[in-house]
Amino acid sequence: MTIVEPALGAPGVRVRRGWISLLSIANLGLYIGYFGPLQELLPNQVQDIDPAHKTTALGIVTAVGALVAVLVGPLAGAASDATSSRFGRRRPWIAGGALLGCAGLALLSGQHGLVGVTLGWCVAQAGLNAMQAGLSAAVPDQVPVGQRGLVSGWVGLTQSLGVVVGVALVAEIITGQVSGYLAVGVLVLLTAIPMTLRHSDPRIPKDRLPRFDASSAFAVFRFPFRQYPDFAWAWGTRFLVQLGNALGTLYLLYFLRDKIKYSDPNNGLLILVLAYTATTLLTVVVGGVLSDRSGRRKPAVIFSGYAMAASALLLAVWETWTGAIVCAALLGLGYGVYLAVDQALITQVLPRAEDRARDLGIINIASSAPQVLGPALAAPIVTYLGGYPSLYVSVAVVTILGSVFVTRIRGVE
Repeated sequence: MTIVEPALGAPGVRVRRGWISLLSIANLGLYIGYFGPLQELLPNQVQDIDPAHKTTALGIVTAVGALVAVLVGPLAGAASDATSSRFGRRRPWIAGGALLGCAGLALLSGQHGLVGVTLGWCVAQAGLNAMQAGLSAAVPDQVPVGQRGLVSGWVGLTQSLGVVVGVALVAEIITGQVSGYLAVGVLVLLTAIPMTLRHSDPRIPKDRLPRFDASSAFAVFRFPFRQYPDFAWAWGTRFLVQLGNALGTLYLLYFLRDKIKYSDPNNGLLILVLAYTATTLLTVVVGGVLSDRSGRRKPAVIFSGYAMAASALLLAVWETWTGAIVCAALLGLGYGVYLAVDQALITQVLPRAEDRARDLGIINIASSAPQVLGPALAAPIVTYLGGYPSLYVSVAVVTILGSVFVTRIRGVE
């Protein structure tokens, strides 16, 4: 029997706890794949290769990888929208993306030059973003609007846990560059398997699917923002908040090592991540549930932006280990609400049901592009324009601006 609803319509049946668990587990692996390398493995690997120019080198590696993410996210999403396999539209991309991401991380494990590190990270980014395209689209495909805050909250929770597990895994449990990358890659793959095997992915008749081929690939990036202003403002909000996040986290390990001069910066980073995650856990699911019950998303997103900006301003003037812990905790309070509610808000401003994964891929550009722009801005700020205090003031400014953009969205309260 061919199922058209709820994949192309407005889902009306609440998803069960088991489905939410499968989605959350797969997202946990996805974010371990992102943050284990970004927070620990890549900075240490780059420092071993070029300690004298580590900030610039790390910025180049992450920026090129983010550029790959900018391109792959929408393309994989559009291809997923057009997929008509007997396994559905999303599962092939979840499984294939996990495999490619694992391969990229394995490639990274043996690199001892910046070119090889950059190539490996690009392969990993391509796979992880293809996987994310399938996972993200599953929410508007199957989750009713009144349940999306809850589901997005659990997904946001796994993102926070992914940071903790990823950093703890490669800093405390499994040491060494090769074993660290391989462990992260295997976890990405293992956590994707349950969702791939048990996820109910409705098949759509081919005549209802959008067309996607080589000739239409460039059209993926020509999105009519003027025609859909709410989507445009939501994109701008995501971009600015994620730019603040990129500016604030890129050099965190170096900040602990060089500015605070913490005795064990790797362990210090783990402690900060734990403090951040503990407060994120307090707000991420609760914030989503409360926004479901009230039907109001924008006030929560605005509050979260101000809380994150306050954290950055505090760190700019309180450059101590104690200050770093307090700021990490405050950041977690705001980011927990943001993770749950902003994603739910975005699913409500998607223009067309047929192109959900493509449109979410466009939204993901707002998450990936700051990883390209962030290093280009952060490196000169730290080196020439006042150091870390100037960097964190910049984080606060762009985050507050992102909160202002939310007020321009008209179709969501």
